Amino acid sequence: ESNNLKELGINYKKIDLLDNKDFYYKEIEKKVSKNTKMVMIQRSMGYSSRRSLSINAIKKAIEFVKNINNKIIIMVDNCYGEFVEIKEPSHVGADVVVGSLIKNPGGGLALSGGYITGKQDLINRIANRMTSPGIGKEVGLMFDQTRNILQGFFLAPKTTMSALKGSILFSHVFNKLGYKVYPKPEEERTDIIQAIVFEEKDKLISFCEEVQHASPIDSNVKPIPWVMPGYNDEVIMAAGTFIQGASIELSADAPIREPYTGFLQGGLVYEHSKLALSLILNKILD
Repeated sequence: ESNNLKELGINYKKIDLLDNKDFYYKEIEKKVSKNTKMVMIQRSMGYSSRRSLSINAIKKAIEFVKNINNKIIIMVDNCYGEFVEIKEPSHVGADVVVGSLIKNPGGGLALSGGYITGKQDLINRIANRMTSPGIGKEVGLMFDQTRNILQGFFLAPKTTMSALKGSILFSHVFNKLGYKVYPKPEEERTDIIQAIVFEEKDKLISFCEEVQHASPIDSNVKPIPWVMPGYNDEVIMAAGTFIQGASIELSADAPIREPYTGFLQGGLVYEHSKLALSLILNKILD
């Protein structure tokens, strides 16, 4: 695709976790050089089988990179992790932290947008890039959403707690039924995502269909897998949400590939998660 990072003179290297569990420190030491400008850490698991990264794990990785070159900028993609642990990446050395306002920190009220927080000089540079030098963050389109964003942020810890309780409930029940789940119900969590391995395509699709069926919006709609830009596999998404794409509201999605893992997140109220779970179990166990 045109206008990519390479055309702008930016090179990129990816380092997977070691055994899907911890940072691969030997590879980091090999690939981080004097020319490295930034290291980006993705906290959440995404569509992978790895575990999401705890704040302690992120702290250790940041210290390791800074010991190699303390001028490297550390950026953390914090999506789905806000308010789950006591500390955030910015408390443990991250220079820039970014995330989405239609996930945890929007509290279910923010209609759109994202956030960027971090060191003042870096925020100023980012703002100048987004608008223009000399103007920076003095201007910007808010769509008259300032009150919704601030009120959502105020409610976000409580909303995140409800989503977290729902994820633990799903983990507990599906674990009892013999499905592979991660995180397991007793494990400490660093984000609101719950992965459930169905092993069968039809069961995965039924799972997403029932999440949609339990939704307050478009509950009559049947989600189907389809080809989406940026993905190598067909993807199915269930999200009958008040705000389009808001995954702090109860939603589920999955790439259609073995071992057919479904990813559940969100839930503005715990009772909604319980309702959805009952519908899913009736369908899958029928």
